Formats: sequence, C-alpha cells, structure tokens
Amino acid sequence: MAEAQVEIISKVTIKPVSPTPNHLKNFQISLLDEIAAPPSFYVPVVLFYSASNQDFPAMSQKLKSSLSQILTSYYPFCGRIKRNKSNYIVDCNDEGVLYLEARVPSKLSDFLNNNTSQQLNEIIEFLPIDPYKPKLDDDDEDRLIMAVQVTEFGCGGMAIGVCISHKVCDGTTVATFLQAWSQKAMGEGSEVASSSLSLNMEASLLFPPKGIEIDFNNMIGEKNITTKRFLFSENSLCRLKEEISRGWGFKPTRVEAVTTLIWKSALEAAKTIETSHKSGSFMLHIVNIRGRMLPPLLENSLGNLFVSAISPLFEVDKETTVELQDLVEVVRKTIRMVDGNFVSKLQGDGQELVEILESMKQKLHVAAKQSVPCYCFSSWVRFGFYETNFGWGKPTWVCTVRAPIRNAILFMPTSSEDGGIEAWVTLNERHMLQFQNNPLLLQFASFVP
Repeated sequence: MAEAQVEIISKVTIKPVSPTPNHLKNFQISLLDEIAAPPSFYVPVVLFYSASNQDFPAMSQKLKSSLSQILTSYYPFCGRIKRNKSNYIVDCNDEGVLYLEARVPSKLSDFLNNNTSQQLNEIIEFLPIDPYKPKLDDDDEDRLIMAVQVTEFGCGGMAIGVCISHKVCDGTTVATFLQAWSQKAMGEGSEVASSSLSLNMEASLLFPPKGIEIDFNNMIGEKNITTKRFLFSENSLCRLKEEISRGWGFKPTRVEAVTTLIWKSALEAAKTIETSHKSGSFMLHIVNIRGRMLPPLLENSLGNLFVSAISPLFEVDKETTVELQDLVEVVRKTIRMVDGNFVSKLQGDGQELVEILESMKQKLHVAAKQSVPCYCFSSWVRFGFYETNFGWGKPTWVCTVRAPIRNAILFMPTSSEDGGIEAWVTLNERHMLQFQNNPLLLQFASFVP
C-alpha cells in the first residue's frame, strides 16, 4: 500500500453546548496527575470503522453535536492547562476542543491489511496532533487539552483519532470518555444516556497536589529505538498460562503471563548484546487504583488514577538461565503491592508518602544513570474500546501510536474480541533483533514485521 495521503479539509473548535458554571472554572490537578507524565504528553487512541450506510458529513455532524453535549460533563477537556505557582491547574474557560475533518483516498481495508512497520508509521496521520511532540499555537503554560480528527476513507470507512492531555487523564479516563461520547451520540441526550454519564472529579481531594514533578527526560528519546507488534491469540495465552503454572503452582492472569514472557525475552536479548558479566532490570507496571482503593472509586473517575509499581532490581549472571517462574512471582508481587493500604499512604502527608516517592525516584535514577533497563508495562485490554459505537457499528480496529520511550510495552485487546492481546514493544534496535527471534516468545506470539 502506498503511503496514506491524509488531507485536512476543515478545522473547527467544539465548545460545550452550555457554559461551565463559575464555581467549576478552576479544576485542580492531583498529586497523581503531577507525577504521571510530562505536561506536553497526550494519550492517543485511534478507532477505525468500516463503511456504513450513512454519509460522512452526516456522521461528522453527529460527532460534533454529541461532543458538544458530552463536554458539559467533561468540561475540563474544553479548558486550558495553566501554571499556578508550583503546580498546574485547568482553567475551565470553555475555549473548546480542536476538531479536524480529513480525507484519504485509499481504502480502509488496504490500510488494515498492511500489517507491516509502514502501518505503524502511518497511524499518526489519523491523529490531530503528534501526542509526544505536539505543534500547537498554545503556549506551553496555556496548553490545549483535547483534539479530535475524523478521517474519511475513499471506501466510506472512517477513523476517529483522539488525543487528550496526559496531565489530566489516563487511559481509563479516555476509554470512559469515548464510551460516554458514543452513548450520547446513540441516545441523543435521552434520560437513559444522561444518567450513565455522571463523572467523579474528586482526585485532587483524595490526592492533594504537592507541587512535585518527576524528570522523565532520561526515559524519553527516539534514538535507535523501534516498535514492533506481537499478537497473542486466546489459545496461545491459555498455553502460556499453563506453561508458567506447571512450575509455579498458580495460574497467572493473561497480563501477568505476557508480561513475564516479554520481560524474560527482553532480558535475554540484553544479555546477548551487552558485555557486562551481570545484567538486570527493573519491571514497572501501570496499576489502575480505582478498584483497589478503600472504598473503591468508580471507573469513570477523572484523572491519572494509577500507580507506577516498580519491582526490586532483578539481577542475573551471564551464565544463569532465567525461568518464567522466577519472573512471574516478581511480576505478581509488584502489581499486588498496590493495594488499599499502599494507596492510603499516597493520600497522606507523612513519611510513608515521602518514602514511596523517593523509592520511585531512586529506581528511575538508577535506571537512567547506571544504564539499568526499566521495562515499563501498561495494559489497556479491559478498557472496552471495541464497544464504542456512535451509531454505525463497533470499531474494526482500535490502536494507539508508537511511543518514543525505550523499553515501553503496551497491551491492547485484539480486534477479534477473543481475549487475545496485541503487545506493542519498543526496544533498542539491536535488542529488538534478538528479541523478535526469541524461540520461546515465538512459541506463543506471532510477530508483525
């Protein structure tokens, strides 16, 4: 397939259908928002839809109208991020969401069937901005929060690309927003739709901001890294879970199992390439804390309500063979470390909070300054993206874009909805050559070149 020639045909601003009340004009960012990501990062998602019996102008108008309606509930998305002394706030000024319409002459099927690195490179054409290097008119201290691009394919198919500031929300928030937006489009403001769109915005009360910032620059960079996709079917995940449980005694979850296999394969690739006698790494997993709090929060709670759970340093000798069972225990303990008691410490002001933040900073410092890899995992497999129906069916494929972050691994659900996983793996190019040919990995995953 030739390179996608996406042409922008219109650019407008969508504002909420009714103004935000004065008492809601200042939205406070929480502690977890402060330490989540740089203020310039956006959470990107693209949903692809097959052709329907509706024409593009009518579908785009429906998206605009329902977006304007749902933004009255998600009013921070219409505002602008501003610096307030040592912290960021959202000025909920109703300046609106950037909305682009675009077209591409090629067929959606041609794009979806092009399972190569070219496809990964082209995905960004369906987003309104580069989520990691946005070129905006806004000043860095007065930054756009949300942008949308709706692209029509020559066959009548459609792509909806959404970018929402990572300083305001996490992947869970983006997923619940898309579900709420699609419900509004389907319900056209009915009581049933409206009753399911209430939003919890208490994060800054539960996790008061501290004016803390974490330097992510040492983890970010595009030099000599590459992203590949590895597909795990439901059947292969069952086999992998059985393989791990045979020597462990417990059956891992599918996310634990894939995390373990990818971490093992990455460690072996690093051992092959690097010359030091010992090799080791940290494993970081993003853990959604909404259901782990006491009492639990609803999934539609706005913000970066996750914790970056980081394992102890895992070291191995060059001659040592790392077993799946060795790593899966570390994976499970690290993820399950984030429980109600752990989260309550983040809500305090005492020494326990200081120790948690200092431990995180120290591990990231070791990873950066001593060249110890930190493999960062995040799972979006339960976000329900494939249920996002605006009135012309469910999406054919939902994806994100490659991240310029070394050793980042993102899990997406497969389009077949069979319980499979797409693993988006970003590694050093030399490490990737070893990783993608790992015999054990290829027993369970199919590699997309």
